[in-house]
This record gives sequence, structure tokens and C-alpha cells, in this order.
Amino acid sequence: MRVLFTLLFTTLLLSTGHAQTKLLYQPALSQGHVAFTYAGDLWVANRDGSQPRRLTVSEGSESDPVFSSDGRTIAFSAQYDGNTDVYSVPVSGGIPKRLSWHPDSDVAYGYHPADGRLLFGSNRAVATRGHQHLYLIGSDGGHPERLSIPTAWNAAYSADGKYLAYNPLPEAFKQWKNYRGGRFSRIWIQNLSDDSVVEIPTEGSNDVQPQWIDGKVYFRSDRVGEFNLFVYDPADKSVEQLTEFKDFPILDLGEGAGAVIWERAGNIEYYEPTTKRVTTIEMNIQADILEVRPRIVSGQRHLRTLG
Repeated sequence: MRVLFTLLFTTLLLSTGHAQTKLLYQPALSQGHVAFTYAGDLWVANRDGSQPRRLTVSEGSESDPVFSSDGRTIAFSAQYDGNTDVYSVPVSGGIPKRLSWHPDSDVAYGYHPADGRLLFGSNRAVATRGHQHLYLIGSDGGHPERLSIPTAWNAAYSADGKYLAYNPLPEAFKQWKNYRGGRFSRIWIQNLSDDSVVEIPTEGSNDVQPQWIDGKVYFRSDRVGEFNLFVYDPADKSVEQLTEFKDFPILDLGEGAGAVIWERAGNIEYYEPTTKRVTTIEMNIQADILEVRPRIVSGQRHLRTLG
């Protein structure tokens, strides 16, 4: 099985030489750029997919990129120095700046719309891995401020900073596709002025990764079988389905410059509410991926049994 997986992974990576590179994931969008992870590193390209370039080359893997409100900085999580912390790097490139220093893992979620502090999640002060707290930290690091929400994942601020949408628990469907047990993923919207909470209407399905655009919450849900894009309008409490994919799910939802972006089948796509169109970003990456370099390896290390 391991040999089969290695061959499959290598075959997919060899698509680097084709017009459309696959295995692009965790995208983020700004007015002029798209950031994403590929082959364990952080990359950035023009919004149309042209001129892709690698921003990081560390042995540790990078993940969860998010743009600052002005589009000049990318925050991300990285496994540097033996731990996963949040960092930031200019879109133009440079040495990543470490923002958090706790020995527990920190996950970047986005920026506060008012003061530009980075919102991230961490297990650093919980008794069980089934819960997580949210923190805000400045662009130069420092001591993070813990938010009062008891447990939250995949959080996102509204544009005015008055509301926070989030999942109260981590996803159970990562272990069981179409999970419908008691831990199905809900989305709660907290009014930060009085701490009241409204839940997006659900059908016992999994609703995750909320993103705000023009006062509405866009999210991905498997309520129709495969994960598709939906939108919730707090004004009339309605939920509308926006995409109808049946072959591959949308993954790693993000938002930027008035559009919702995701990964699907190894490609990066985005949806613009103004046009109601889905656009695939064409990407052609030519990189020295070590996994596809011919090399001598020990066959015994890749065999499970010899009989």
C-alpha cells in the first residue's frame, strides 16, 4: 500500500510539467494575488495564476495562509524549530517573522478587520484536544490576547468586526465521510457586543469554514452529499446552495477581495457573488520537487511483507 501511495503521489506531482499543475491546496485570495501551499511550501502567484513563486523553502511544512487586509502580508502556520507556530511574510518575499512562541500548535485563521491583529487557534490552555481557544496577536508578535469564546475552530470576523462565525468543535467527518453523528459540524455566529449566539440552520449535516462577504456567511456543507458552497443571510435566516459539484468536494474555503476561494480535485477555484461564476485559476509550476527526482532508495524500507 505504501509503495502504491508513493507511486500515485509521484505521478500526480509529475503533472508539474503540464499546463495545469495539480495538488494545490489551502488557497487564500487578495485583490492582486493568490497564496497557496504546494509540495509542503508556501507559494504566491498573481490572481490569474501567472508568475507563481515559492515564498518558503524550510524543511518544515507551511500551511493555512491568510492575507492581511491590505494584501501586503501573508500569515501562515509553519513547523519550524520543532513546533507549529504562526508566522508572517511579505508578499514580495523575505524571512518569515515568528509571531507565537508557545510549545503547542497554533493555526492561523485571519486578521481582525479593525486593528490588523492576527486571529489564530491553539490548544495551549485546554484539558482535551477536542477543544480550542482563539487568540489575537499583533503584527510584531508579543503576548496574545485570548478571546472569551469557550471553544472555537475555523473562525472568521465580519467586515465590521462585530460578529464572529466559527465551528464550536473540530470536524468528525475527517474520519467518517458523510458523518451524521452527534458531533456533526455546526456554525455559530456570535454577537461580540452581548455574546449572544445564532446557529446557521442545519439538517444534521456538516457545515464548516465560514467566511463573510457583504454581511452574509459563505460556508461549505455536505447537506446534499458532497461538499458544496452555501450562503447564509442573517437578515432573513435563509440558506442557499451556490454550487452543485457531484464528483469532487470543495475543500479549504477562504475569502478575499469579495470572492470565496477553495481547492477542488487539486485545482484552485473561486466564486464571485456578483457574477455567480466559478473560475478555475490556471497554474503552471516548474519546480525542483525532490519527490520526483530519480534516486536510489532501499527497497526493504518500502516493503510491508516479503511473503
